[in-house]
Amino acid sequence: MSKFFINRPIVAMVIAILTVIIGAVTITSLPVAQFPNIAPPEVQIQATYVGADAETLEQSVATPIEQQMSGVDNMNYMYSLNATANGQTTMIIDFDVKTDPNTDLILAQMRETQAASQLPADVTKLRSYRSKNPSHRH
Repeated sequence: MSKFFINRPIVAMVIAILTVIIGAVTITSLPVAQFPNIAPPEVQIQATYVGADAETLEQSVATPIEQQMSGVDNMNYMYSLNATANGQTTMIIDFDVKTDPNTDLILAQMRETQAASQLPADVTKLRSYRSKNPSHRH
């Protein structure tokens, strides 16, 4: 059988091209909604404290929010990033793979709202939330 394709390379190329075309067409019809979630949903909370250095951001913004976030249902871990150039703190909270990202976002917003009374007034004006679920497909 291999001699057939060695002696007729055009047939081998046509079969290879047809295989690629058929694969490209069928990949669009795969049921991706049935694939399991492998990346955990995460919620990002961003707060800006204009003019603050990293230590001030940590003490007055990140720490109160982290204290309220600890114990959120189905939370795996959290971490925060403090940027001194723009006075911005970004907290990332990762949840269990089996949870609903919308519920996770609501739980994180409720806990962050509880921490809002401990934050400086300038920070409470400039907050944003974003839910991110890399494995979620529409």
